[in-house]
Amino acid sequence: MSHKTMSEPVHLLPPADWPAPHPGCKVCGALAAERERAQAAGDVSKVSDCNVEIREHKDAHPRTRR
Repeated sequence: MSHKTMSEPVHLLPPADWPAPHPGCKVCGALAAERERAQAAGDVSKVSDCNVEIREHKDAHPRTRR
């Protein structure tokens, strides 16, 4: 007879904060507006998609020196 045991519990992190659009960028601004419309419509999948696109698009902006 084999004994089955439960695996360890999974600990999930809270969702990351929404990425801020790069100031003055029309692409980032359009994605942020689309994200707001998706949130208002309750489309959490689209909100997540927009967040990913904003994060990835921000890599195209030049970095400022600190």
